[in-house]
Amino acid sequence: MAFVARKWSVALALTMLAGVMAACGSNSNDGNGASSASPSSPASSSASSSASPAASSSEPVKLTIAWWGSQERHDATQKALEQYTALHPNVTFETQFSGWDGYFDKLAVQYSAGSAPDIIQMDAAYVNDYVGRGLLADIGSINTADVDPSLIASGKVNGTLYAMPLGVAALGMVYDKTVVDKLGLTPPSFEWTWDDYFAFGEAAKAKLGKDKYVFEDQSADLVDYTAYQYSMGKGYIYNDQGKLAIDKDTWLQYMTKMSELRDKGILTPADLTATDKELDPQLDNVVNGNAIARHLFSNQVGAIDALKPDTYGYAALPKGTEAGGWLKPGMFWSVNAQSKHTEEAKAFIDWFINDVDAGKTLGLTRGTPVSSKVVEALTPNFSEADKTSIDFINKVAPDAQQFINDPQGWGNFKNEYKTIVEEIQFGQTTPEQAYDKLMKKAAEFEAAAAQ
Repeated sequence: MAFVARKWSVALALTMLAGVMAACGSNSNDGNGASSASPSSPASSSASSSASPAASSSEPVKLTIAWWGSQERHDATQKALEQYTALHPNVTFETQFSGWDGYFDKLAVQYSAGSAPDIIQMDAAYVNDYVGRGLLADIGSINTADVDPSLIASGKVNGTLYAMPLGVAALGMVYDKTVVDKLGLTPPSFEWTWDDYFAFGEAAKAKLGKDKYVFEDQSADLVDYTAYQYSMGKGYIYNDQGKLAIDKDTWLQYMTKMSELRDKGILTPADLTATDKELDPQLDNVVNGNAIARHLFSNQVGAIDALKPDTYGYAALPKGTEAGGWLKPGMFWSVNAQSKHTEEAKAFIDWFINDVDAGKTLGLTRGTPVSSKVVEALTPNFSEADKTSIDFINKVAPDAQQFINDPQGWGNFKNEYKTIVEEIQFGQTTPEQAYDKLMKKAAEFEAAAAQ
């Protein structure tokens, strides 16, 4: 089975971030803020001598482009598209923006109908799956001279680049520091352990009362269990053969403990959990005040801060015998292999990652930019939220766990996992029964992937 194991080099992360943080105190600008030129032109504001793809002609082209994310990401991306059209009047965009929920379900339907977008925001969980079905184009001609090769490797399958990483993000937690301060609690930190987590939950619940909760219940998110298994020293949830490697005792321990916290009112109850929508002003249970803390990626700092400025603090996921969090490419751009405009799509992606003016517009909405020259140009003007995001990454990086692409054929497993764990949350099944059901479902995925 072909799948790419992407190991994040901590040295790489620290080298990149050290440069960013060092430049924060500098007012110098070496000229990278010059106005943009064509993405295929040597005069482009951040282009190197490496060749980059060029649009095949000046004929009118409409590129369809799809992405998920916060309103902040949406607004910044729309502005960047307008910038590109101003530079290339023959290229216009038809945009498809949504939240995460249902994004890949819709994309699968579009591919089946032959109407998938030309440019697709892609997630690590699906790269191998889409490449294995021949749905993504080779984008190896894009200029990556200023992008670390280890990061570029994260978008390659069998040596070919199919997904261009767009940013670096760290997995951790966000908490409402105004509530924590008001209750007189010791806040979560980047060094806290699972014992600290449980103690914080007990102490906070005792002061919150009946109808408020400490943690958003994210136990049905496979990301959270992955972090827990890592933190317990049991490794990644898939093995080198691309098969599920959930440790039974660790999983049952985790789910049993989550059920206990739910019964105590430390985790949000099932009905509130079911309606939670991350970064939605009304439905995010941390933003609307129903809970104090939840997991968050560092590239979401700006989005949550914009909803309630100066409200939030940040922490690592709890540690066990090891750390639980990791660094990952925030997401990717891929090109639809069925597109009639692959060259124009690649030209746009080249501009998107390399152009300094584009970088200034996009900021950290997809994580720390992948181009070192863009990061260098942006650093002197980072907002406080940007600096917090960088600091977040810097604190997770030293003991960050290995980040690995989901194996081919497993992209939708997280959806099945969510459905099964939700049955525990609603009291419809026990952790033991849910585990058996999970293993049966995993066997179906393994059989399908082997075909």
